[in-house]
Amino acid sequence: MRVVVSAGGTGGHIYPALAIINKIKEIEPDSEFLYIGTTDRMEADIIPKLGIKYVGIQMKGLNRKNLFKNISVISSFRRGIKKAKEVIKEFNPDVVLGIGGYITSPVIYAAHSLGIKTFIHEQNSIPGLSNKFLSHYADKIGVSLPSSIEFFNKKKVVYTGNPRAEEAYKSKPCLKSKYGLSSNKRLVLIVMGSLGSQIISTKMKEILPKFKDKDYEVLFVTGKGYYSEYSSIKVSKNVHVEPYIEDMPSLMKKCDLIVSRSGATSIAEITAIGLPSIFIPSPHVTHNHQYKNAKVLSDAGASVIIEEKDLTSDNLIKEIDEILENKKKYDIMKKESSKLGVIDSASKIYREIRQLVDGV
Repeated sequence: MRVVVSAGGTGGHIYPALAIINKIKEIEPDSEFLYIGTTDRMEADIIPKLGIKYVGIQMKGLNRKNLFKNISVISSFRRGIKKAKEVIKEFNPDVVLGIGGYITSPVIYAAHSLGIKTFIHEQNSIPGLSNKFLSHYADKIGVSLPSSIEFFNKKKVVYTGNPRAEEAYKSKPCLKSKYGLSSNKRLVLIVMGSLGSQIISTKMKEILPKFKDKDYEVLFVTGKGYYSEYSSIKVSKNVHVEPYIEDMPSLMKKCDLIVSRSGATSIAEITAIGLPSIFIPSPHVTHNHQYKNAKVLSDAGASVIIEEKDLTSDNLIKEIDEILENKKKYDIMKKESSKLGVIDSASKIYREIRQLVDGV
């Protein structure tokens, strides 16, 4: 199978795209891939290093605050379509996949206009602008959460889960000693997405020292841009700070509780592994979708939500202690988290793609 994949902007789009690529490779090893991303976001650095053929297209996202600035966005979209058509024609794929981010808009639109089969995937509970637009041009639409089905044409949409979940479920646990952690203490992992968060990072400087004397360990992942700020922060031996974790699921399999943003990919990994969680949704996302993502888990009893504006050392540590010390509550959260995991999600998506290509 010859496949064009487009996804970009954050790890929440890139890693699900890679999970699909890996699943196709596993089943059809002779498949060939072309990845179309932006010229200046994470994927431009990550994908070529993996040995995947890469083409970058200059593309801007819509400016929701200053509509006048969107004149240049429309121009870049038109140029993006032209470039995408050239690249797609040359590669001659069987199918084109859009797995999130504004870069997918010109790519999927171009593929549709060329008569090539297209598949898009929506990770969040509320679809973004790109996927709302592309839903008219995609042949098939996969969604991570059942609540997203209502936003799309019922004849096109299928509940697949998030493809990253299957990789998380199958990942091998790491050695805790790799991060200087004890093998016999419970571990609380605090991570705010692949890029980190300035607001949370500032608050954590005050919070981390207050974990002193706890009988569990804490590992805070700052995000690469904020790690240097912690060089002068004094923490106790049970607190560890890392800039970035390359294979997050392998570490998640060794932790007892995770404190996290509630991006779709994070939720997919957390539920696939069956972790209890405390979510601090980012308020700076379209349609407040991270809060709505988190609400799905909190309503099921799998998670607790602390809004960013309410985050303090007192309420975070109180929630952590209550979950870890109340075995009944902990076991319920773990059980309900596992129920929400879709551990064969990448396989489901592969089958949908294969049927598209075969014209079934």
